[in-house]
This record gives sequence, structure tokens and C-alpha cells, in this order.
Amino acid sequence: MKDEHEFLDNLMQVCNSAKREERFAAVAHASTIIRSTQGLIPIGREVNNHVHTTYSFSPYEPAAAVCAARKAALAVVGSVDHESIGAAEELLDASKAFGLVGTVGFEVRASFADSPFFDRKINNPDSRGIAYMCVHGIPRNKLPEAEAFLLPLRKARFERNTQQVERLNQLLSKADVDTIDFQGDIVRRSRWDEKGTITERHILAALVEKLVQSCGDRNSLLSLLRDRFSVKVDLKQESLVLDSANPFFLYDMLGLLKSQFLDRFFIQPTAEETPDVRAVADIARSIGAIAAYAYLGDVKTSVTGDKKPENFEDAFLDQLIAFIAEIGIPAVTYMPPRNTISQIRRVQQLCQKHDLMQISGVDINSPRQSFGCPQLLQKDSAHLIDSAWALAAHERLSDQDAAWGLFHHDNPYRGLPLDQRIALYARWARQCNPFEIESICVLAQRSLKK
Repeated sequence: MKDEHEFLDNLMQVCNSAKREERFAAVAHASTIIRSTQGLIPIGREVNNHVHTTYSFSPYEPAAAVCAARKAALAVVGSVDHESIGAAEELLDASKAFGLVGTVGFEVRASFADSPFFDRKINNPDSRGIAYMCVHGIPRNKLPEAEAFLLPLRKARFERNTQQVERLNQLLSKADVDTIDFQGDIVRRSRWDEKGTITERHILAALVEKLVQSCGDRNSLLSLLRDRFSVKVDLKQESLVLDSANPFFLYDMLGLLKSQFLDRFFIQPTAEETPDVRAVADIARSIGAIAAYAYLGDVKTSVTGDKKPENFEDAFLDQLIAFIAEIGIPAVTYMPPRNTISQIRRVQQLCQKHDLMQISGVDINSPRQSFGCPQLLQKDSAHLIDSAWALAAHERLSDQDAAWGLFHHDNPYRGLPLDQRIALYARWARQCNPFEIESICVLAQRSLKK
């Protein structure tokens, strides 16, 4: 093969097909080629456990996310869609076919109403007393139980979305912009019928389409945003909007509208959509997964363009992490590209103090973003790479025997300190052939006998 990058670029188009059978055929083809070809793009050290797919909002089908991860030379890739594990099976199968290691989980909004932080903006720009939480490392045989937990949340969010679109349409009518048809413009383009979630980004994407249709040209679009909707567009954003060759126009517009316009029609989630944070910890524990608080930190400049400068949990982080540990959440997840060195060091110190697992990923929901995270290659981040490998081992081992879960009370290595247990699981995962990752169970059994 002359150029694997070209091969993966061509394959990406099929892996991103809306038709599942076409994606599966592409994955099977990739597996045959990659298994039989030497000198491919080498697997690197970087990992990413926080990739979104079309099952919440992303330009990537699960197979395409894996293809993009392979092109970025990732070693481990993980999906965490909002209120959905619809992508999980496909991501796991595609990862194995591409010679990568896959992990799966989900992300939810959890209520902190019954906590000292009930009136605080924690890590959620849209709500007080509601925080994003991740559940990582779900064993494959527990995916149906995860789905049973998530389905009512998706349904509640669906109902709120219909109300949000009604409010948005009132604004559009006043501005002489075509209104949005919830079923035709949003539901039809989502993965709702395949256990996917409809998010505010879906609504904003439909909004962008209506604005473009109503304006006809980009200059008129800018005038509409500024004059009728009072959206502040800086020079950089203006150049991106006016650039007719900008391949990321939709996603740049989403970032602009999410940070400055979403609050015009946003409706706060109800209790039916936001389970108590303890309930999130409980469901994770019951299915052998790992609940993790998602640290955001005060935002000075948003790397994704969808958050305005704002203070979040840094002012009370010591108390928050202590609370998280107290209620039985065993991990914290964070994204090094989003934070300063001092923020990351503080989180790491607090995790060490409370014996919490540290998980890392880059929140991928735009084609402008890189799947890689070179910050993980720094010396003080090596443990985050170990955590990703350990998650993969945890998933496969727990799928065979729940007691092998990293935090299970009957884990045969429970007596080891957490960092040593993580390092052990990571070592087993690294020793496995990624095309036969299930063989990790054999390695674990051999280690136990020794």
C-alpha cells in the first residue's frame, strides 16, 4: 500500500455513510487490509476516551470515529454519547477491525440539587446545580442495562426539545425567518430511532440552515445575527462566516450560536432528565462501569468556540472533589487541551488526595478538532494513558466476570493501591493483540495464578 493516509481518507467516506450496512462492509474491508499489510501508520501512544458520534451530535458515525482515530495514530479510542450507548457495539467492533482498542460509555446531566452545590454553576454553562457526568468502561454484556437507564432520560429530553423549538420558532417568526419543523428538520436527521439522543446542537444546526436559507448570502447572515438577534461577532468569527470555502462553517456557526444565542430559547432540564448524582454513581456501580465527574474549570478562552469566558467550579473545587469521593464516585475525567497547567495540576493533586482514578479525553464533536492530545505525551500525564488502557482491560474482564472490575469489592487485586491496580490492568491490555483483545482474560488469569 502506497499511502495509508489516502486509504483511510477514502475509507472514511464509506465509514461515515448513513447506511449501517455500508459502514459494516467498510469495516470488514479495513480489517482485511490492515491485518494483511505491514508498515501501516504506527499505533502511537495518545488516547482519547471522550469522542461523540452521530448518536448524540457529531460529524462522525461510530465507524468513522474509529477510522479518524486510526488515522491520528491513537492507541485507544472511546465513545461517550449524551444519554446514549447506541454507538457502543459498532465502535467496539470497528476498533477491533482497525487494530485499535475501544472503550464505551455515556455522558449525562446529573442533579446536584441535594448537595452543597445546588445553586452553583458547576461544569454546565446552561444550568446551576446540574453537572455533566461520564460513565466509562461499560462491559459489553451490560449495555442493555445501561440502555434501560438512559431511555427515560432521552424521552424527557425529547419532550423538552419540542418545547425549546416552539420557543425558538416564536423568535424566528418575529425576525421573518422560516420556522423549524421538529420532525422534518431535526428528528429525521438524528439517530433518535436508533437509540440516539437529540441535543441542543441538533436544534442549532436546523437554525443555521433556516438562517442561511432566509438570508441568501453570508453578509446578510452577519447583518441578521447582529441587527435582529444582537449576536456579537468578532473579527475572527466574521472571517470564518464569510469564507465561502470554509468546510467547517456549520460547526463554527454552532459554536457562535451556542455561546450567545442558545439561552434565548433554552428551557432548564427537569428532574426526569437529570437523575441525582448518586443515582448516576449507583447505575455505574450496578453495571460494572466507572462513574466520573467531568472537570471543566474556569473558562478564559474556549478552545471549542462554544463557551464564553465564565467561572465554574475552580472556586470550590476542593469541596466538590471531596463530595464526589464521599458519595462513591471513583473517578474524575478532564481534558488537558482545555485547561491551564495550574488547573490540571490542582485536579491531579486532588485526585491523588482522594484516591480517584484520572481519565482523560478530548471532547470531539466537530471536524475542526483533532482526535489527538499531545499533552498526554508529557511526563506528568503518563498515568492518563495508563488509565485508558486500564479501562479497556476493565471492560473485557468485567464482561467475563464482574469481580474483575477495577473497583469491584471482590476484585482479586483489591488490596493493591489504585495506581498499581491501574498499571497492572494497563500492562495486560498493552500485551494483547488488539485484533484479539478478549485474550486479555487469559493474561489476567495467568497473572493471578502466579
